[in-house]
Amino acid sequence: MSRAITRTDILDPATYEQRRAELRARNVERKKARRVHVGPFATFHFESRDTMWMQIHEMLRIEKGGEAQIDGELEAYNPLVPQGHELTATMMLEIEDPQHRAVVLARLGHIDESITLFFAGETVKALPVNPEEDRTTPEGKTSSIHFLRFVFAPEQIARFRTPGTQVVLAFAHPDYAHAAVMPEAVRAALAEDFD
Repeated sequence: MSRAITRTDILDPATYEQRRAELRARNVERKKARRVHVGPFATFHFESRDTMWMQIHEMLRIEKGGEAQIDGELEAYNPLVPQGHELTATMMLEIEDPQHRAVVLARLGHIDESITLFFAGETVKALPVNPEEDRTTPEGKTSSIHFLRFVFAPEQIARFRTPGTQVVLAFAHPDYAHAAVMPEAVRAALAEDFD
């Protein structure tokens, strides 16, 4: 069953503006339980249908493209809506100083290929949401933003969902070998993304 956001899910601009403060407050709270920091620079924002619905509405509000913009936003953000057998995430390499950022990103080519979830004897590797899009330049510099999916087999879903399961999110990149234990509150929130 597709969980895609469709045109019928989109609020008209006036209704969204009227409800925006309440919707944003709820979204901020949801997102807190879907964030994992790994090492000094990497933050994973695990997405959901709700976070993508909100993102689409914010883009429509900012860009004011009206009806003509809706299909493009749906096409851009629907791939990040988890489909019941996966987790999806936006991974950001957050380095404030532009010169330092350029140096670090130049050393982290293909970092997205080194990301793995470990839990209960299981391993789930990160995959790009769009396999045709290489987030590393020919010179070896990576992007500061990566869009990822973690595809689970049914038995992996069951193990991930088990309360108290320790989940480790790790990089195996030679220049960014960091790992973090996912907080239980995050694991529990993400477990709801599965069918």
